[in-house]
Amino acid sequence: MPIRRRLAVAAGLCATALVVTACGSGDKGVTVQGAKLVKKGTLTTCTHMPYPPFQSPQGGKVVGFDVDLIDLVATKLGVTQKIIDTPFETIKTGSALNAGKCDVAAAGMTITADRKKFIDYSEPYFDATQAVMTRKGITYASVDDLKAKKIKIGAQAQTTSEEFLQGKGVDPKSYKDAESLLNGLRSAQVDAIMADYPVVQGWLKDPANAKFGLAANIHTGEQLGYAVRKDHNPKLLAIINQVIDQAKADGTYKKIYEKWIGPLPAGS
Repeated sequence: MPIRRRLAVAAGLCATALVVTACGSGDKGVTVQGAKLVKKGTLTTCTHMPYPPFQSPQGGKVVGFDVDLIDLVATKLGVTQKIIDTPFETIKTGSALNAGKCDVAAAGMTITADRKKFIDYSEPYFDATQAVMTRKGITYASVDDLKAKKIKIGAQAQTTSEEFLQGKGVDPKSYKDAESLLNGLRSAQVDAIMADYPVVQGWLKDPANAKFGLAANIHTGEQLGYAVRKDHNPKLLAIINQVIDQAKADGTYKKIYEKWIGPLPAGS
């Protein structure tokens, strides 16, 4: 089957199973098209959920933007993607990859110089901005505006949202995951929260969050990337990059973006 058609087929709703324990513990690993996999017939992905629209459980499966893109990689390799819900700390430090729990990490993860010391990133696949969510009708011009108004803000622990705020002299209330962060706003533990723009947009589409709105969209120059084990799997990394490039060239990326995020910005 031509690659264009394979990619288009894979972009549909692939049946991706949710796995909550480590895969491949009894396997010695295999090599497929030069890529090292921890389990035969499977591309095992570490992520941290829920983090819509990138990945979240739904009807016994995991769905989202990252899921659809990595499904394209699995299809190119002739295997099936399985997803492990993993603490984000073990993803960004590379420990989950080093332990052989997974082949690739896909977690809406920003590329940073510090993280590059521990993991090998793919080429950027997503340009990200940071968004502030608060009560509808309220807007902030900048982080300095938040500081001046002494706004109590929350962020997910170990994320670039938290790091960005701290770098601006703001001490955010830290939450263990995105769901806890959103609940912190809903329960008025904080006045506002910061997260990746697509995540906030996804929350705002939920009628349960009708009283909240987008207060600021801050351009930080961040880009997201997928990760493989450091200095261990260059062929898998190359295949991931090939798939990203092909998906952007043939319109599959645009289709996935519009399915999960909205209109694709010009030049993306």
